[in-house]
Amino acid sequence: MPEVSFDNLLVISVIAVLAPLLAGAAPRLRIPAVVLEIVAGIVVGPTGFNWVRVDLPVQILALFGLAFLLFRAGLEIDLMRLHGQALALATGGYAVTLALGLAVGTGLHALGWVQQPLLIAVALSATSLGLVVPVLKDAGNSQTAVGQTAIAAATVADFAAIVVLSFFFSTSNGSPGAKVVLLISFAALIVLTAVVAVRAGRSMRIGDLLLGLQDTTAEIRVRLAVLLLVAFVALATRFGLESILGAFLAGAIVSLVDRDSSSHPQFRGKLEAIGYGFVVPVFFVSSGIRLDLTGLLHSPGALARVPVFLAALLIVRGVPALLVRRTLGGRATAAVALLQATSLPFLVTATQIGLVLGTISSVTAAALVCAGLLSVLIFPPAALALLNGGAQSGPGSSERPERQERNASMS
Repeated sequence: MPEVSFDNLLVISVIAVLAPLLAGAAPRLRIPAVVLEIVAGIVVGPTGFNWVRVDLPVQILALFGLAFLLFRAGLEIDLMRLHGQALALATGGYAVTLALGLAVGTGLHALGWVQQPLLIAVALSATSLGLVVPVLKDAGNSQTAVGQTAIAAATVADFAAIVVLSFFFSTSNGSPGAKVVLLISFAALIVLTAVVAVRAGRSMRIGDLLLGLQDTTAEIRVRLAVLLLVAFVALATRFGLESILGAFLAGAIVSLVDRDSSSHPQFRGKLEAIGYGFVVPVFFVSSGIRLDLTGLLHSPGALARVPVFLAALLIVRGVPALLVRRTLGGRATAAVALLQATSLPFLVTATQIGLVLGTISSVTAAALVCAGLLSVLIFPPAALALLNGGAQSGPGSSERPERQERNASMS
């Protein structure tokens, strides 16, 4: 048996513990732990002190962390909310996003900054659903018109961006026609699995069996979720698609089946404990270790790409929010635009795939990830400031209808 060292994993585990502690010690700064994890990875990696490298144990856990991150994003999807006008606006907004992204990518390609305009367009087209939803929930805005609009837009953007990335930039070879057939076949298999899972979930006999084993050492619901995750990742790879698509759809199916969680309220908490308590931090820290900032820091011209990409992210994802301006008003629309432009995990994923395929340079990848870090630090607090200001100003407070109703009843 070859000798395996866990020294690198030990350092990463220490960072995974310290990052949320530091974030919790300074709550007013509103710095997400994921940002500290990536920054710490940069510090201990080759760009910094060169203490840690991504060896085999770290690489395996990081891959599983990426899968779990996309699985968790799929788990955030509430398919029952995506209908009617909300779905139409979110879909139309994503179409505008892709058009703007292609325009930005073409311009950057003309400057010689990027090699593949479509990859840049797709990388800029996603919204971090896993970051936006907690921000809205903590601020009490998740059930308001603003919150529902932002969540619907983020849901469609996340799903569409993953599908487009898997279709056009899969690491497997194949003609576009063959990929269409494979994607349709994979989608049919997903639908079949979802139907079977929903029907099985309605079975009293199976429900009683799961209920009896869910909180024992069997942890049967968690094991079934992990089985579904691994199976869909393996199937997506077999179909010549990116594994992230399988992980995301596995989470969406679990979300569909797990709508009535009254009999197992701890299930999702257990899944989050596995993901965010172990493998997801390994992915983010290792992403920071892999991030090559040498070329970015040694060239002022290269460093200038970071604010350009940040502005591009705001334009590509923020401008489509104008579709809801008539409904929400100016201040709320600006808040939605900022929330939609918040993106980090997908940028990390897209840049890593681009590096593997050779369609993006290490300098561009580093600039994109840095822009994503800044978006997480700047956009959500700015959006909350707009929402809080709108709640206090009166006329622009349509995003907090429950407060208006309460005031009306008191008068």
